[in-house]
Amino acid sequence: MLLNAAASALAQETERPMKPASEIQPDNNPNMETKKIGLAIHGGAGTIERSKITPEKEREYRAGLERALSAGYEILKRGGSSLDATEAAVRVLEEDPHFNAGRGSVFTSAGTNEMDASIMDGKTLKAGAIGSVQHIKNPVSLARLVMEKSPHVMLDCAGAEAFAKANGIELVDQKYFFTQDRWEALR
Repeated sequence: MLLNAAASALAQETERPMKPASEIQPDNNPNMETKKIGLAIHGGAGTIERSKITPEKEREYRAGLERALSAGYEILKRGGSSLDATEAAVRVLEEDPHFNAGRGSVFTSAGTNEMDASIMDGKTLKAGAIGSVQHIKNPVSLARLVMEKSPHVMLDCAGAEAFAKANGIELVDQKYFFTQDRWEALR
């Protein structure tokens, strides 16, 4: 599996052994030819100095990375699409306040959270992106919707949020994205 450094270290320390990619068969079709799969995640932009991470915080970060990897991996090992696996893994990161996505997003200088997301289908080379949204719980899901249900590649700001609302994407109050750590970093 392709993993970032933190996830790689996590995989080495996890109690349950990961199967090598060469041994994975989808659960829903055991006679299917074995395929190699990989999943890479990134927990956010920026640098956290090792001296500023408590052992408890490190466990929390590692647990969040493991949840994201597991969400995507479960889809892939059952023969699901890479697009579904990617969206599932990113949604976990977006909902975890430890990461610089969704709920853990940094604040703008104005004290708001504005999020961007993009996704691409490698088979079709279609892509979808959103920018500067402030009320979308899972920006990656809206980016996918832009790719699949609109003639556009990117929507931003109020237009993206109107498209989300018209298509049943979950909107949340700005307070949802607030985290004390990110607020203190802004100040």
